[in-house]
Parts: sequence; C-alpha cells; structure tokens
Amino acid sequence: MKPIFYFLVKHLLRYYNWIYFRSISVHGKENLPKDGGVLFSPNHQGAFLDPLLINSMTPRRMTSLTRSDVFGGPLQWFLDAFQMLPVYRIRNGYSNLKKNDLTFAKCYEILGNGKFLLMFSEGGHHNEYFLQNLSKGSSRLAFQAYKENLGKKIYLQPMGINYGHHQQPRCSLHLVYGKPIEVGGFISEDITDAENINNLKEELQARMKDCLWLPENTEQYLEKKKRINRITTQMEFDQLKYALENSFNKLPLAKPPSSTIRFIAFILSLPNLIPLLISRKIIGQFKDIVFVSSMKYALGVFFFPIWWLLSAVGIAYAFGNSVMVFYLQICILSIFIRQRILLS
Repeated sequence: MKPIFYFLVKHLLRYYNWIYFRSISVHGKENLPKDGGVLFSPNHQGAFLDPLLINSMTPRRMTSLTRSDVFGGPLQWFLDAFQMLPVYRIRNGYSNLKKNDLTFAKCYEILGNGKFLLMFSEGGHHNEYFLQNLSKGSSRLAFQAYKENLGKKIYLQPMGINYGHHQQPRCSLHLVYGKPIEVGGFISEDITDAENINNLKEELQARMKDCLWLPENTEQYLEKKKRINRITTQMEFDQLKYALENSFNKLPLAKPPSSTIRFIAFILSLPNLIPLLISRKIIGQFKDIVFVSSMKYALGVFFFPIWWLLSAVGIAYAFGNSVMVFYLQICILSIFIRQRILLS
C-alpha cells in the first residue's frame, strides 16, 4: 500500500508543480550519474516544499533524511510511505544521538545498493538566495558510505533550487543539477579521514554555488536580489546568473503592486474569499516565514480543490449544472489572474 501511495503522490505533485509555478526550467539533467548510489545535496530555502519538489521532479524513488521531531504519532505512516529517515540533533537530547547509528547504517546500505538519498547540507532552512555555510553531515555520510561499500560508486550530487519568489505561487523555478562528485575518485589515501571529509565539503560547497543565481552574501546582495522578478526569471539560468554577477544594474527592478493593482486583486479574490481567508488563518499560525510557500503549496494541491468540489456540489444542487460550471471557471480563472498581477 505504501509504495502505491508514494507513486500516486509523486506523480500528482509532478503535474501540480506546473500549476503552482508559472514555469519550471531544469538544467544539468545530464549530470545525474547513471550508475552508483547518489546523495543529493540541495540548498534549503523552502521548508518542506524543497523535499516534495525534489522527490517529485527526480525520476527515481528517493529516501529523505529529515529532523527526528516530526516522527511518531498519526503522521508516521505517511513518513514511512514517503521513505523518510530520522536524524537526531543535540537539541533532541544527547542520549538520542546514538540512534543516528541505525539511520546512517540504512543510508550506507541505500547508497551501496545504487539508490537515491536526499540530505540538506546547510543544516537548516532559510529565506535567502545565497548559500549558507555547509555542515559536514552530507560529506561525512558520503565518505562513510564509500568506506562501507568499497568497490562501489558513491556520488555527491550538488543541486540548486532557485525560486523566483520565496513566498508567492506562480513564480518561475530554476532547478539545477550540478556536476557530481565521485567520492572514490576524489578522496586521497595520503591524508586523514577528517581532511578528506573537509575537502569533500569544500568541493561540494563550490559546486552548489555554481547552481545558484546568487550564491554569495556580498555587499551588493540586496540590490541584486531586487532584480529577481517575473521578468528576469524568464531568462535562462546561465544568462541570469551571469547578468547578476556582472551587470545587475541593467536588469529591471522588482516593483511592488500599485494601489490600483491591489484593488483589482481584491475584486478577483471575492470568488475565493472564504478559502483565501481560511488559508491566511492557517498560514498565520506559522511564525517562520520560510513555511509560507510550503503551506501555500500544500493548501493549493489539497484544500482548494476540495473546497471547489464541495461548494460546486451545493451550487449544482441549488442552481443547476450550468451555473456550477460557470462558478468553477470563475473561481479558477480569478485566482490565477489575481496571482499573475500581484507577482512583479
């Protein structure tokens, strides 16, 4: 049952991604290793949106490492179905760190069997385009997996998730697969394990930066960030990255919506006023702004369709099928047009 559930959700989200995002550009797909186990290492700017996105867009099944405090309780079945493994941190109690041995042993087996594994190397999510300093977790895991599976190929796969906007739907997405690191061919027998792991981390960090529009937190970062908008993200990844690095002043600025645009957006909100208000209430429960996009993504794929279905049944019963069809058309078109004019 769980493999079937995973398959259905994976393909549902793969198609839904093209609804949530205005456009999706995938770069470097030819870099994906054709043999061996692959540990994917993307940046982490979207809370649980990031793993859902990568799992749905990557062709093969993938196991994900995630923080241990979400495990247990009513969600455990779903976590197992999505092939998630817990990682314990010092904040979960020093005594729990020993439990990571079992998790990592499973990871070594997964990679040794030539399967896909996902781990966020920044250690925590954030709301900026630049890459945070990487922890040694993914490099250490890949190194140990290689040591546990001598003779088998293990890869570290750098990735970049570039959102045209960190909170708004219907933005552009550039998903970039960087050049993989074949662990066995990179490490040296002439230095210590700790030095090899550190070298892997430094190389991974450099290759991940190649996958991002704005990889560095420079003095000009905030000015460059203003140039990421609906217009500029229509450029190819390499073109936009080059322009941001060398001639960002020539790129158009993101502009906030005018009072007229906001008024029109309000009018367009009326057909979906109730689900929009409920969604805003739900999202408001999260103090961390990084969860905004994740919650909008989740509500869009489940809550809004259910609301439209239930309300359409009531309208069909009261006014007939023709009115119901017209109602659904207005609801769907208005929310797409609303988001289109709000996103600069």
